[in-house]
Amino acid sequence: MLQVKQFRYHLDNLGYLLYGEKYAIAVDGGAFDEILTFIESHRLNLLFVTNTHGHVDHTSGNVALLKQSDARLLRPEEIYGREIELEREKIRIYHTPGHTADSLCFHGDNALITGDTLFNGTIGNCFSGDLKGFYQSIKKIMSLPGSTLIYAGHDYVREAMSFARRLEPDNDYIETFLKNYKLDHVFSRLTDELRVNPYLRFNEPDIINFLKKNGLPTKTEWQRWQSLMTID
Repeated sequence: MLQVKQFRYHLDNLGYLLYGEKYAIAVDGGAFDEILTFIESHRLNLLFVTNTHGHVDHTSGNVALLKQSDARLLRPEEIYGREIELEREKIRIYHTPGHTADSLCFHGDNALITGDTLFNGTIGNCFSGDLKGFYQSIKKIMSLPGSTLIYAGHDYVREAMSFARRLEPDNDYIETFLKNYKLDHVFSRLTDELRVNPYLRFNEPDIINFLKKNGLPTKTEWQRWQSLMTID
């Protein structure tokens, strides 16, 4: 069974090591010193270094990890739609454009490393300008099993829940979401996201009513998504 180790670096970045008994893959390895220490202490071999997208806060650890291991760099454009095998376990790689054109999610066992596509409680900025692609990427994630564990590229949980409460002040799940939040292990289940994340709740009556009250289009799901993306 694959395991996921989360590493916090900078102020709110989150990087990951997917590993088995002998081998590991680093995803967004900005915390390279801590990752290398973990690899050594667990007697692991680092096979690959890769990223959820090309922004420098996610790629900043690549050089150090590659220099101090025998790992190979996997660039996002090399692995769109592919699977990586790690100790007979398959890690599926989804192309999820929106935040950036090259954004990827890594789906291993029951964990989904989402980078800046989906945060715990919110989503990333649409720096690519591809709103339709972002919408389709979120829909793809929403189709996964509800038990899927969401491991994001940043910890914005408190800010996200403040925004969610503004849109749905009577949503009791928001308080539960915050109670389950742990600074040293940031994750959520997809079912949790569907209960609190406004950007996954564009078909919910309370969200639709909020959009209507603010004079925003709500006739179709696509319009509701676009409307949500305009709210500051």
